[in-house]
Amino acid sequence: MAFIMYNGIQYEGGVVLCGACPRQCFVPREQGAGFCRTDNRIPVSSICLHGGEEPVIVGDNGICNVFFGHCNLQCIYCQNFQISDNSIPCTVRDFKCVIAEIQGFLRKGVRAVGFVSPSHVVPQMIEIIGTLRVSRKDLVVVMNTNAYDKREAIESLEEVVDVYLPDFKYADHGIARDYSGAEDYPQVGVRALREMFRQKGARMQFNPDGTIRSGLIIRHLVLPGHVENSKKCLRIIAEELSSSVYISLMSQYYPTPRVKNHPILGRKVSVGEFQEVVDELHFLGFRHGWIQEIGSDSLFRPDFDRSNPFD
Repeated sequence: MAFIMYNGIQYEGGVVLCGACPRQCFVPREQGAGFCRTDNRIPVSSICLHGGEEPVIVGDNGICNVFFGHCNLQCIYCQNFQISDNSIPCTVRDFKCVIAEIQGFLRKGVRAVGFVSPSHVVPQMIEIIGTLRVSRKDLVVVMNTNAYDKREAIESLEEVVDVYLPDFKYADHGIARDYSGAEDYPQVGVRALREMFRQKGARMQFNPDGTIRSGLIIRHLVLPGHVENSKKCLRIIAEELSSSVYISLMSQYYPTPRVKNHPILGRKVSVGEFQEVVDELHFLGFRHGWIQEIGSDSLFRPDFDRSNPFD
């Protein structure tokens, strides 16, 4: 039987076969049988006010972050391991309750809503955004993604997402395979970044209060023992996109309990390692963005057993 494609979801005889992310599982979505173990419901683990994103995103009032459960990557060092582990059942919330909780933050003066790790639930995210914009035309939508996204999915978000905030993790296929089970990450991530750049370019648009209205900010988390991977990631961004894009270089890596005894990942990034990556950033001509202070990792350790993981 022929397939009909719609937003990365394939239909066969009325059964939804999911191909929404690069994993291309094509298994019945309602059974939650794919890599991410997510069905058609809304896997929201936390909705909270967050002030730890880049300054142009949070402004004075912070951002309402919606943390989705499970993930289409399974990074062995993930700081959000409490909610991203696909082997652990995730919280499912009623659609109306999700909308009401987000609207509660918007009524308090929050302008931006961030969707964290949405790559495997893009259809659900689109539905939430569409409902919110009925009453809030000025809403700023931030897609906080691991960059393991289908280009077609990003294309479908051109009129939906205002700010792309991808974390471009790997330029090395072997590291991507060993740490995230995604050997094709470098080429998949570059295709996604190219599409984000096509839509937003290198220049940001700002609200009157100085917060971002539209744009692209590319994050990169420096991992211990992998300076060359970080330098190559920056070179790829400069060559494939532009050295004029905004970069957020992060030093906040810390070994979670799952990798505390790992021979490479079982320590923090050293000052020397991080500085070497910073030097490469400047050498490549990047002039816009943010560089995290070394030693700031203690400020970014969420605990999703709390109502606000960052309190």
